[in-house]
Amino acid sequence: MKNERMFQRTALVLAIIVYVGARLWDLTASCLWFDEIFSIHAAEHSWKSILWFVSLDLIHPPLFYLVLKIWMSIGGEALFWLRLLPVGLSVLAVFPFIAFCRELKLNYWTQALALFLFAVNGSMIKYSQEVRMYSLLMCLSLFSMWLFARYFVKGKSFVPLVIVNILLVYSHYFGWFIVLTEVIAIFSFQRIKWRPIMTMLAITFASFLPWLAAVWQASSSGSGLSQNIGWMSQPGLIAVSTFILNLIEPFHFQASSAEPVTILKISLPLLLLVIGTFLLYVLKLRNHKPDDREKILLLLLFMKIPVTTVFIASWLLPYSIWGTRHLIIVFAPFCILLAVVFTPLTPRWLPTFAMTLTLLFAGYSLYVKATRESSEYSWCAWESLTTMPPDSALSPVYAVEDLVAYHVWFAGRRYPTSRVVKVNGIDGVREDTAYFLPRGFDGVEIIDLAEVSEPRIWLAFRGSVFETEPPMRNFLVKGYRIAGRTDTTTGGEDLMVIELEKEN
Repeated sequence: MKNERMFQRTALVLAIIVYVGARLWDLTASCLWFDEIFSIHAAEHSWKSILWFVSLDLIHPPLFYLVLKIWMSIGGEALFWLRLLPVGLSVLAVFPFIAFCRELKLNYWTQALALFLFAVNGSMIKYSQEVRMYSLLMCLSLFSMWLFARYFVKGKSFVPLVIVNILLVYSHYFGWFIVLTEVIAIFSFQRIKWRPIMTMLAITFASFLPWLAAVWQASSSGSGLSQNIGWMSQPGLIAVSTFILNLIEPFHFQASSAEPVTILKISLPLLLLVIGTFLLYVLKLRNHKPDDREKILLLLLFMKIPVTTVFIASWLLPYSIWGTRHLIIVFAPFCILLAVVFTPLTPRWLPTFAMTLTLLFAGYSLYVKATRESSEYSWCAWESLTTMPPDSALSPVYAVEDLVAYHVWFAGRRYPTSRVVKVNGIDGVREDTAYFLPRGFDGVEIIDLAEVSEPRIWLAFRGSVFETEPPMRNFLVKGYRIAGRTDTTTGGEDLMVIELEKEN
C-alpha cells in the first residue's frame, strides 16, 4: 500500500514536470504576432490612458493588460520575459487543477492522468505561451471551479469564490459562462443554496458595471463589433470537428494557416479511443455510486453550458463568438472527465490498455513536433526588412494593409525618425479583416492613394512585385519608379520592401 501511494505521487509529480516543460519548450521560437503586439502596445500606455485604450477595443476586459503592465515594469520587454507571464499563469493553474480534482475526491492515479492529458494538449500549450489573456482566463476559471466545488460539497469558500469570479469576468467575457454554469449547477442539484449563489451573481454583475459603462461610452466613439469579430464564421461541421480534435490532440497546434489543423494519424485513433471509452463507461453507469454520477454531471455542466451557449449564440447573434481560444475554459473539465472515465474501466486491463495507447500516441506526437522543421512566420520578417539604425531609418514606410502597417510600426516604434503610413483606396488589394489598426491609435497615418506625393518612399507589402499587379501598378501609374528592393519569402508568403522614387 505504501509503495502504491509512492508510485501514485511520483506519477503526479512527473505529470507536473511534463506540464511545465511543455510550456517552456520553444518559448521564444517565434516572434510576437499581431494580437501579442496589441497586448504590449496596450500595456505601454500610462495608467491614466490604459483603461480607455483597452475599452476602445470593446471585446476584452482590462485585467490582463494591467497585469502585463506591472510585469513589464519589473522585467522589461524581452521576449522571454514577456512570454514567461502567460507560462507562469498557466503553471499557477496547476494548483487549482489538482485542488479541484481532490475536491471531487479523485485518487492520485486519476489526478495524474487528468493533469497529464491537460499538460500535453497542444491548444493548451499554444495559449499558455501567447502574451494574451487566455492563460489568465484558464487559471482563474480553474480557481473558480475549485472554489465552487468546495462550496458545492462543503459549503465553504463562498467569499473567495465571489472575489475570484469578479477577477474572472474582468479577465475575459467568457468568464461569465463559468459563473452561469455555477448558478445552473446550484439550481440543478442544491436549490437550498439558491440565495447565496444569486447573491454571488448579483455582486459579480454589480462589480462589472463600471467596465460595461466604459465600453458603452467607447463604442459610441467609433466602429462597432463588426470590426472586431465580423470576420468570424458561424460554427459548422468543420469548426465543431476541429474543436473536438483540439480537445484531444497532444502537442500539435495550428500556429498559422499554412500548418495542418490536425495530424489525423494521431488525433483520429485518439478520438476513437475516447469515444469507445465513454461508451463503455455509459453502458456501466448504473453500477457507479450516486456521488460518482453527480461528479460526472458537474464536470459535464462545466463543459456543456459554455460550448452549447456559445454555439447557439454564434448562430443567433449578428456576429459569431465561436473560437477554441475562448473555449479553453472547458479543456480542464474535459481532461478531468476523461481521466474519471478511463480509470474505473473493467476488466482491469482496459484502463491500462487505454492509458498505454494514450501515452504512446502522445510520445509519437512529441517526436513529430521535435523532428519537424521550425516554422517561419511571415510577420516575423518585417522587423529585419524595415528597421534600420536611427540615422538611416526608412521614412516614410507605406503599407497597404493594416496587418503590415501595425507590424512595421511596432518594429520601428523606438526610432523617432520612423514614420509609417497606411494607404487606403487601392483597387485589387484584399485585406485580412481579422486584423485592423487599434482604435484610438495615431501612430500610423492613414491616407488615400491620391494623397501620396513624397519624392521618395518605401512600400512594404505582401504579394507580387510585378508591375502589372497591385499595389506596384498603382504607384507606378502615379509616376514612381523602382529604385531599390528588399524581399524575402517566409511562411509561404512573399514580403516586399520596395524603394520608390518620383520620376523627374
